[in-house]
Amino acid sequence: MRNYGGLVHAIGGFARDRGGNFAILFGLTASVLALAVGFSVNLSQLYNTRSSLQGVVDAAVTSTARDLTTGVIKEADANASVQAFLDANSSAGILRPNQIVLDQLIVDRTANTVRADVHVNVAFYFPLFSTSNMQRVPVSTTAVYSDRTIEVAMMLDVTGSMAGQKIKDLKAAASNAVDSFLLNQDPARPRVRVAIVPYANSVNAGTLAASSVYFETDTSQRKQAPGNGDPQYVSAPKSTGICATERKGVDQYTDAGPQSSMVNSDFLLPQFARETGTKACPDATLVPLTADANALKNVIKTFVASGGTAGHVGVQWAWYMLSENWGSVMKASERPAKMDPKKVGKFAILMTDGEFNLSYFDASTVNQVYNDAGKEPPRTAAKKLCSAMRDQGIEIFTIGFDLNEKNAKATLQDCASPDSGSIKHFYQAANGAELDTAFQTIARNIERLALSK
Repeated sequence: MRNYGGLVHAIGGFARDRGGNFAILFGLTASVLALAVGFSVNLSQLYNTRSSLQGVVDAAVTSTARDLTTGVIKEADANASVQAFLDANSSAGILRPNQIVLDQLIVDRTANTVRADVHVNVAFYFPLFSTSNMQRVPVSTTAVYSDRTIEVAMMLDVTGSMAGQKIKDLKAAASNAVDSFLLNQDPARPRVRVAIVPYANSVNAGTLAASSVYFETDTSQRKQAPGNGDPQYVSAPKSTGICATERKGVDQYTDAGPQSSMVNSDFLLPQFARETGTKACPDATLVPLTADANALKNVIKTFVASGGTAGHVGVQWAWYMLSENWGSVMKASERPAKMDPKKVGKFAILMTDGEFNLSYFDASTVNQVYNDAGKEPPRTAAKKLCSAMRDQGIEIFTIGFDLNEKNAKATLQDCASPDSGSIKHFYQAANGAELDTAFQTIARNIERLALSK
């Protein structure tokens, strides 16, 4: 027992002798832990500051790039735009007001980029050792902007089946689309221009008729396709010659200008309109490319539903509104730009509520203009025209409004450009709200495509 008690006494003595060393170790450990906690807090402070600053700068540069793209601001205003955004959001996250310093802003016209370099000075919560209690936190961000112009031709169905609520829905949706495309532009230097092509039994060529529409006066002229430079061509009378049907001859599926061959106003059209009790052509005239939203919307207000669905004629004129070959018969402000994917994006929106069901080029008598709802020639013609447009670099979106016919849907799907990523090109709308949503979605997607291509 004595030996056991001695062992306990020895252990106790050892513990008492080591007590001072434990205190020293504890003090050292506590100091290290305090430094680690302080260092960790400072790192967290820097990380959160950088994160908050990056978010503000990203938004400022992206917003400025978007405004440069849409023409809201000029390049000379970019610096002020970024600075204003930084000032307005200087206390975001853990940032303090008036803390952000814009070191430099670079607008690179060659790369079409906007780059901002900024910094803030952060006061550490826990200054360590002899280091400064201030730390500079720099961030940079770059956004791409586009100086590409945009041309959009909207083919709009004003046929008899659109009567009632549907034509009202179209007027509202088309007007809203015009506003979305043309909002916040510099009128002197518009980036986006829009054309509209209302169609039914034919297309009302308006002021372009005199130089582009060949008015057939008897059946012997139904196969003729003179150019507007031909002294033998029959110019379109003001009273009836504004109605354009299909082109005849070798240019039927091309965008060759009217100098090569004019668009026919078929001899059978007036009689067909009389026998069916419909308008030979829409009251609303086509409008070539313009940045005048009011001019477009004023024409949209005149939409009246009447007539059959010569959709291929609408497709044909939508193409002409985007073709540089047709510039010679347009005012300077209406002329389409030369096809150059780096400088201009060209888009067609084709809208219908039914099957393309009447045509003149394949008819020998007025009774053959409209055979039945399954008539093949106008659908085939539309697909050929759409294919040629896509081959030329025009991107096509299509909208079916309350479609019931299988062939109508198939035609629109065939005409539409292939989907790319999240951007789809064929839309179906069951009512006015969905029609408006389709137009708005297409407007946003065209803007995305203009920025990415």
